[in-house]
Amino acid sequence: MFARSSLRSTRAFAGVRNGALNISKRAASTSSSGAAAETPIRLNVAAAASTAVAIGSIAWYYHLYGPVAHAMTPAEEGLHATKYPWVHQQWLKTYDHQALRRGFQVYREVCASCHSLSRIPYRTLVGAVLTVDEAKALAEENEYDTEPNDQGEIEKRPGKLSDYLPAPYPNDEAARFANNGALPPDLSLIVKARHGGCDYIFSLLTGYPEEPPAGAQVGAGLNFNPYFPGTGIAMARVLYDGLVEYEDETPASTSQMAKDVVEFLNWAAEPEMDDRKRMGMKVLVVTSVLFALSVWVKRYKWANLKARKIAYDPPKADATRH
Repeated sequence: MFARSSLRSTRAFAGVRNGALNISKRAASTSSSGAAAETPIRLNVAAAASTAVAIGSIAWYYHLYGPVAHAMTPAEEGLHATKYPWVHQQWLKTYDHQALRRGFQVYREVCASCHSLSRIPYRTLVGAVLTVDEAKALAEENEYDTEPNDQGEIEKRPGKLSDYLPAPYPNDEAARFANNGALPPDLSLIVKARHGGCDYIFSLLTGYPEEPPAGAQVGAGLNFNPYFPGTGIAMARVLYDGLVEYEDETPASTSQMAKDVVEFLNWAAEPEMDDRKRMGMKVLVVTSVLFALSVWVKRYKWANLKARKIAYDPPKADATRH
């Protein structure tokens, strides 16, 4: 009798203990599931907040240091240049090398008296603008300093293909003195350094009116040009019809000379454009072939796995058990 009662009490205690253990397990599972449910929400909120901060930072940076800097007034910014269909700006087009040759002639006969091309050596002209003999003869027309000799004297020598095109003035002070205080900019990278590029320079060269419009105020020693910021530019009009005589007998109108010299200046800013486009086409062709091969290999390797059929074969019931 005592043994039965003790056994019953032991079973009751075990049941109570198991019940408490189950309750604790349920509570622990409930808390863990709640924490697991809260964790993705917190991660999503953190990701959304970081994305918003990143977008706001980019927008703030673009607002302060964007590619377009506007002036206080439209007159200070200058008239917006017209968009022209330059052939060399198309993806599959190259430079018009006849235009480059004519543009270099315009630069030599008109622009070189004030503006320099300090980043262009004679060797880059070979094959694109001049032949080897023409470039050598052009280089030999100028003299350059040699290395100091034993007495420390610097002698002069004829130019070579490795030399750079000479500047019209020995220094900036001489350039300012010859141009009433204005410093003519170097034209090596002028297309890249001006907003609008080729369109701006072409509009500037052809945008000089015969007389300033009524009400226009231009400072002393300046010339009116609506495309120049402030409309007052120190450079006067330099291109006139028939100013140069092209060797290919192309009519030398103002717009023709401006177009040729702009194309030459664009070439001076990026003489590697033809090679870059050629290499880009090769890369596109090779990557297209490799992509097609990779797709074919992927389909070939995964064909067995994707074409297989998976069926469930349930176990057969044992008739002897019933």
